[in-house]
Amino acid sequence: MLDMPSTPAISGADYPTVKKAIEFISTHWRNQPSIETIADHVGLSASHFQHVFKRWAGLTPKAFLQAITIERARELLRDSASVLDAAYDVGLSGPSRLHDLFITHEALTPGDYRRQDLRLAYGFHPSPFGEAIIVAAPRGLAGLGFVDEGDRAAALADMQRRWPRAAFVEDQAATAPLAARAFDPNLWRPETPLRIVMIGTDFEVRVWETLLAVPLGRATTYSDIARHLGKPKAARAVGAAVGRNPISFVVPCHCVLGRSGALTGYHWGLARKQAIIGWEAGRTQAT
Repeated sequence: MLDMPSTPAISGADYPTVKKAIEFISTHWRNQPSIETIADHVGLSASHFQHVFKRWAGLTPKAFLQAITIERARELLRDSASVLDAAYDVGLSGPSRLHDLFITHEALTPGDYRRQDLRLAYGFHPSPFGEAIIVAAPRGLAGLGFVDEGDRAAALADMQRRWPRAAFVEDQAATAPLAARAFDPNLWRPETPLRIVMIGTDFEVRVWETLLAVPLGRATTYSDIARHLGKPKAARAVGAAVGRNPISFVVPCHCVLGRSGALTGYHWGLARKQAIIGWEAGRTQAT
């Protein structure tokens, strides 16, 4: 199962401090307060505060501030704000800061995100689990699904529904390296990870990022993920986010089981989910 924070870290003496910090960040995020400023507000040194916050929340105060900032920027860009206006509205010094933030968290430029009319390359490739469809954004893997009963048109339509304003262009040469990196264990290198592009709500992206932390061959549950995100009552919402994961196998939504440990629904079929779990189990036993 996914390693979760211990109960004392969530509900013990850290909570009043973290709650006060979150309230301050949520109120003053447009000023982009420094860690020193936030720490001073809660009455701790910067280093001690950073340790306490990360121990409780699982991310640094800076990462929390960035999450709030980029979610507001997404809203503005979806509402047709210019990149310049969005950058200043969220308290950044200019478009270059917003650009860096989006490249780090979205692997997209703010302009790309605003337009949502990207050129996405797609291609069909063999995999250990049947034919796969690979979707490539300009800066990484955006989609990975599977073809059932040779119906490539249905597999492509499934991906197109996820990005209805994108221009899909078949380009096997562009997607072949991503397919190889995804399915060939000899190319799995921690020092040079496969770059993926996650396009979704802040909550969905946080769920998908949590899935990436599950070790190969291990399992987790919707409730585990909800607790890890500090939202223990959000298991149903987690399930919905897992179901919308567009990057099968690489973002391992197949590793999520029901509370009883039973296999649950899988967008690409329970038989394929069982096959992936068995394949990964064989690899972990071999090592």
